Amino acid sequence: MRTTLVIELLAVPGAVRGVRRVLRRYLGDAGGAAQLCVSELLSNVILHVGEGAPVTVRVCGEGDGRVRIEVTDPDPYGMPVRRSAARDEEGGRGIALLAAVSLRWGVWSAAGCKTVWCEVGVAEGADGGEAPAGRKPPCHLPHRGDTGVPV
Repeated sequence: MRTTLVIELLAVPGAVRGVRRVLRRYLGDAGGAAQLCVSELLSNVILHVGEGAPVTVRVCGEGDGRVRIEVTDPDPYGMPVRRSAARDEEGGRGIALLAAVSLRWGVWSAAGCKTVWCEVGVAEGADGGEAPAGRKPPCHLPHRGDTGVPV
């Protein structure tokens, strides 16, 4: 069954750990790649949009061994860029890591926001777990502006 988890938060360093913890409970042991991707996406918001920016994280179990993660922030213009970091640089590898871990990823923008998304594989039989409070809403993540072509 397809399920959706929606988390609204402020992008602060402590929130990254909290979202990973929620994903671990939501997806179980199968969600390691999802936790890594959401950590990178939230860290990029903190670094490039600004600490304290309002963020919405959506996680959708597609029911076919894939999980789609979307992170929406209020900056429609700051697009993620995959770059090659020098060996001695501490940062600059987040999007390359996202591309390496995910099945595909992309970005779309709308008035007043942008969403960076990725899809990761999870262990067979994992369907996104139980939504909070026993709710299992249908997966209805919009694919607005998503051409299906990874960035």
